[in-house]
Amino acid sequence: MRFLKIISCAGLLWMALAVQAQSPSLQLLQSGKQVSLRGLSVVNDSLVWASGSNGTVARSADGGRSWTWLTVPGYEKRDFRDIEAFDDRTAVIMGIAEPAVILKTTDGGTSWHKVFEDSTKGMFLDAMHFANEKTGIVIGDPINKKAFFARTYDGANTWEKLNTASFPELAEGEAFFASSGTNVKLTSFNKEYTVTFISGGRKSNLWTGFYHKDSLPLMQGLESTGANSIAVNESANRAVVVGGDFAKDTISSGNCVLLSIQPGGVQVSKPYTPPHGYRSCVIYLNNQQLVTCGTSGVDISTDGGMNWLLISKEGFHVVQKAKNGKAVYLAGGGGKIARLLIP
Repeated sequence: MRFLKIISCAGLLWMALAVQAQSPSLQLLQSGKQVSLRGLSVVNDSLVWASGSNGTVARSADGGRSWTWLTVPGYEKRDFRDIEAFDDRTAVIMGIAEPAVILKTTDGGTSWHKVFEDSTKGMFLDAMHFANEKTGIVIGDPINKKAFFARTYDGANTWEKLNTASFPELAEGEAFFASSGTNVKLTSFNKEYTVTFISGGRKSNLWTGFYHKDSLPLMQGLESTGANSIAVNESANRAVVVGGDFAKDTISSGNCVLLSIQPGGVQVSKPYTPPHGYRSCVIYLNNQQLVTCGTSGVDISTDGGMNWLLISKEGFHVVQKAKNGKAVYLAGGGGKIARLLIP
């Protein structure tokens, strides 16, 4: 009997180690640079672009084994908090504050040309999203209580500012976070592109089609609280929103909601086990699997966002999956770039 008990314990230990070995993990690729990376675009499993503070852009064409780091001339003090890359030569970066700018390269980052500029007082761009290589949108903090939007239909070569005179006003203290470039989406639930975006701060809302809003049951009321990121699964008519309080980034309540998007409206629910702290970015890997990250760690869900497992306490600002492929990369403060390894 004793022999059988030892074998049983050994078997349990082996199974525990096997489960541990099969758990998702992070492979750190870069760190130690004095730059905060919040923009991330993964073209395929090998091609990754990132952007951030101090006019920085980084690019890898070999899956993160080697990186080219560059500072955009004339923009050394700018913070490029979002980037959209289309191939190894073409990318668009967004500079946030006055004057807000959008730059484009067609030669792999060797040179950049300005495709958008706005010096309006209080201008602050937060995020971009492209539905395809031609159609994109950028969102900015409220000007005179109206959210700012500009759209492109020619691959970011030209931008048109939207007339927001008839748009609803945002509440006092309601704005958008430029935390990961993921608070606005161009979705096609109704076979035509609709803008879906989320707000945070003293009020946190889900906005659809510029005019309709639904209050989100997230932590809110302070400038540091509210929704930061939305991931949309169009095939399943679902979405996940994450946020919390970046000033108290270990609080695990009020930081995630699940959305079921139906013709009659949006149904909102909360996860059974939320992410383990403030989260600035969330993405779908497939219909059931999601990844979210923030300054206090990285979580993964395998059941559509109902339960989240903390896989690392390492902080990151943004996570993205390859548009054409399966690779998942993360970026954050201190020039950190990592790859998510899923068995």
